[in-house]
Amino acid sequence: MSRAFLSGESMTGGYGQGPHILHDCCISVAKGEIAVIVGPNGAGKSTAMKAIFGMLKMSNGRVYLDGVDITKLTPQQRVLAGMGFVPQTQNIFTSMTVEENLEMGAFIRDDDFRETMEQVYDLFPILKRKYNQPAGELSGGQRQQVAVGRALMTKPSVLMLDEPTAGVSPIVMDELLDKIIEVARTGISVLMVEQNARQALEIANKGYVLVQGRNAFTGTGTELLADEQVRKSFLGG
Repeated sequence: MSRAFLSGESMTGGYGQGPHILHDCCISVAKGEIAVIVGPNGAGKSTAMKAIFGMLKMSNGRVYLDGVDITKLTPQQRVLAGMGFVPQTQNIFTSMTVEENLEMGAFIRDDDFRETMEQVYDLFPILKRKYNQPAGELSGGQRQQVAVGRALMTKPSVLMLDEPTAGVSPIVMDELLDKIIEVARTGISVLMVEQNARQALEIANKGYVLVQGRNAFTGTGTELLADEQVRKSFLGG
């Protein structure tokens, strides 16, 4: 069993003074592995990710990054600690060029980031060809590549993606998931929320099925895909 590099343990909480959305929820991902959070609409998937990133006030639970308790850190401090987060929407600067978007990702760095930018361009060659184009003119899949690329510019040890394949075609979805595998192979831990549960579990080292803010099923991607109850309830048979 791989040691957790990032973990949210016994997370309980909600937004503001509202009711709790998460109930004793546990999520973790090992170094260089892919963990996927799936479940029905309203299950608390994105909320769990936001809790791990420090965007949710928890009444109970802890978050650890590489053995260090980061529960009290702000989202900004978590970025400095090595966490990259790509929200589902409004995740690029549409009026800026592709390259300016990537440069914005390097704002926390005071070293030379050209090498990292070249690595992003190697991962997403289409961005290199369109480096001077306003990001708002790109297709949905290309915008997602810009958003992921910008997060990678911070040189994160963990990359968190909230529904990276939302609204893109099946071909583009497969391409994006292949790129996510490539990112994990570089040693970066990847935690993502996905509506396309079957495709996400196919690339997952670990999967979490949430129902009403609670852990319903946990296992490897292969185990969850083979589980009859998971298939029947969440994967359409």
